[in-house]
Amino acid sequence: MNKEPVINFIRDTLLSSNVSISRKLLEEIAGHFEPTSFARNDYFVTAGKVNTHHFFMTEGFMRAFTYNPEGVEVTTDFFKSNRPVFEATSFITKTRSIENIQAITNCEGFLLSSEKSNELFHALPEFREFGRRMLLNEFAAYKKRTLLLITQTAEERYAELINTNKEIFQYAHLKHIASYLGITDSSLSRIRKDFSKKQ
Repeated sequence: MNKEPVINFIRDTLLSSNVSISRKLLEEIAGHFEPTSFARNDYFVTAGKVNTHHFFMTEGFMRAFTYNPEGVEVTTDFFKSNRPVFEATSFITKTRSIENIQAITNCEGFLLSSEKSNELFHALPEFREFGRRMLLNEFAAYKKRTLLLITQTAEERYAELINTNKEIFQYAHLKHIASYLGITDSSLSRIRKDFSKKQ
């Protein structure tokens, strides 16, 4: 499997921190990522188990979800290609995940174990900065989503999703999208209808 997407992701992540890295070192780091695939409906992370790997997805779509106290499924995130996939709390603290991460489509990409990640983190300053920046980006995305759920209307959240991640509607069930937006299925149906009239 061509590891160029992994090399590009590491390089671009470091460039966002104004850190340069040689091609040789990029290839060395990428060499530790193992090619893997998940079939549609396979689980990458299962609630109750520790997330022991980081997955860089080059093709496909995944969904994270958990359950509220009433046992209702709640979608917490969607993952598209060229994005790292992991349950950060479980991965970092080595505690059991309370989220599931499941493939919505067939997925291809590369795995890096937490053990290998830890080795590289301590051995290479460049990888240390890469890991730091990646976690900061994930935290910023999580913080933004939390604030949007508080500060935006359902209509505004829908418009934001259309503008930033329109492909979700090609792969995910509408009930999962509604859950992610924090609204009911019927509300999503109404918002979609109103939105289409404005186009």
